Amino acid sequence: MGAIPTQRDTASCACGAPAHPQTTAHGSANSRAQTRTTLSGSSLAPGSARALVRATVADWIDARLPGTEHLTDRVADDAVLVVSELVTNAVVHAGTDVDVECRLEEPAGELVVEVSDHHPSRAPHDSRAEGSCETPEHGRGLRLVATLAESWGVTFGRGTKTVWARLSAERHRTGSDQDSYGGRLALERGLRAAEILAPDPQRAERDRDWLQRGALSFLAEASDLLAGQLDENLVAALAGQLIVPRLADWCAVWLEDEAMGRGWADGTAGAGPRLARVWHGSENRIEELRRALDKDPPHPSDPLRSGPVPHPWPGEALGVRDEHGTALAYRLIAGGRPLGTLVIGRAGLLRFPDEVTGLIEDLSRRVALAIGAARQYARQATISQVLQRGLLPAAVAEIPGVRSALVYEPCDKGGPSGDFYDLFPAGDGRWCFAVGDVQGKGPEAAVVIGLARPWLRLLAREGYRVADVLDRLNRLLLDDATEAADAAARALVRPPTPGDGPQTRFLSLLYGELAPFDGGVRCTLASAGHPLPLLLGPDGAVRTAARPQTLLGVIEDETYTSETFELGSGDTLLCVTDGVTERRSGSRMFDDADGLAEVLAGCAGLSAELIAERIRRLVHEFGGRPPEDDLALLVLQAE
Repeated sequence: MGAIPTQRDTASCACGAPAHPQTTAHGSANSRAQTRTTLSGSSLAPGSARALVRATVADWIDARLPGTEHLTDRVADDAVLVVSELVTNAVVHAGTDVDVECRLEEPAGELVVEVSDHHPSRAPHDSRAEGSCETPEHGRGLRLVATLAESWGVTFGRGTKTVWARLSAERHRTGSDQDSYGGRLALERGLRAAEILAPDPQRAERDRDWLQRGALSFLAEASDLLAGQLDENLVAALAGQLIVPRLADWCAVWLEDEAMGRGWADGTAGAGPRLARVWHGSENRIEELRRALDKDPPHPSDPLRSGPVPHPWPGEALGVRDEHGTALAYRLIAGGRPLGTLVIGRAGLLRFPDEVTGLIEDLSRRVALAIGAARQYARQATISQVLQRGLLPAAVAEIPGVRSALVYEPCDKGGPSGDFYDLFPAGDGRWCFAVGDVQGKGPEAAVVIGLARPWLRLLAREGYRVADVLDRLNRLLLDDATEAADAAARALVRPPTPGDGPQTRFLSLLYGELAPFDGGVRCTLASAGHPLPLLLGPDGAVRTAARPQTLLGVIEDETYTSETFELGSGDTLLCVTDGVTERRSGSRMFDDADGLAEVLAGCAGLSAELIAERIRRLVHEFGGRPPEDDLALLVLQAE
């Protein structure tokens, strides 16, 4: 057969390899004369591919598409045989899902068949590379493809490998060449038909062949897939799909809480494990199998033993055909903590091959680690959500003569945000507002917010002026008691290490006081290291409403000052965090060249709610990706 012609998908098509599904070196593909499908990497794939090509070619001929006048029965038969060989090769030697494409290229009516798998490191199997002292068991298919096709080859892409073949009705042969071709074709077709119709070889032999070729890459890819999941039920579902049907006929995953797992040995387990997932190669058997397994959950005698132990075979749920078989149970253990049980089963076997049991044991460890990581994430997310609810006001106060609108979007939906806000009555006809941003996120940020927001309310209600509130809050953040609380918060995330020291707690804050009066609202505010507030007049003029000052928690003896002005009818005050001003699109930021002021100027005449929504939308649209920082903005508008 000679060397297998290969190329990368960036190479030219000098040898006739299709460079693009629609355009090739030999002609263009009619968009109607093209079909594509994805088949699972199972023994049913070759038959499905043959039926697809045969039906597709017949439909093209019936529709009299351009180029079909060159198609003959011989070309159609050759295409069916070629796609069968290529799909079989991909299923046996790659073990992944298979993409099949068939198209007709004008004007010569050339038929192109492409078969792609997702194991590009596994080259098509060629028996010429094997020793010739005995009859080769593989490779006849590619020799047959080389005989039938005018040209063929392999194209390697990122994460895929495509084997293609081009068949033409213009391959003229005369005399002995034609007879020789017909004889070889009849022989090869006869051999292949017998191979297709013969019973499958023993499954254990196929297992050993696949395990020798793909076990390590299977485990590596499975680890990558499982490691990215943050939900234990999704981990259980993926485990079933990884195992069935390649390694077992069916699979089940039970999950249990850690206290129950430790209670198996002394009989204090309490409630039983939860059957999280059942997977079977035949979907119509899943529900019956689930009911049977749910009645008989595993009861491990040694809950900390991870190796396989026999499990009762659920023969009644699987029917007469699969009445007998073997099932094994693997405990899912991570960090010495029992998390559940993985059970696999295969019909018609007295015992699983050692190679399979070893591979499943390795996979079960990875499943257990993924479940443990998902549970740890769920615990932290629960703590974070509880903290988040306690750090934000339950409701925003309504101020007489002032309309308010708020946008608050934490970047991490499952954890405490570094941004916070508040709008509350302070007594004596005063209302106070705050928009702040703490250095960092998570529990450490929650500690600072948990101190700052209650102190703001307390000091405001005690009658302290705006500047005095910032002075006292600055000293609070530098206090030793705050360091102790911060250390406790960090311990929630990870154990302390000898190198841990005091952490700086920076807080940027925009804090103000509103006092309505006849004809307007008197506003006093101060900005400590925060994006400056913007004041929009009814005529569209925009100006800053405060001057920049130092962050809170940096300089112990810093003295803060405030500005006072009046909000007249139609005046709008915009307060934002740096999630708005520093929103990025490449090297540009949203507030470059006073971008935020320009956007606000275009909002003249709009209500507070519409201004908030327009700015939120423009911030999201500014970058091609979702925001990577928390976003908060408060709009106050005098009526």
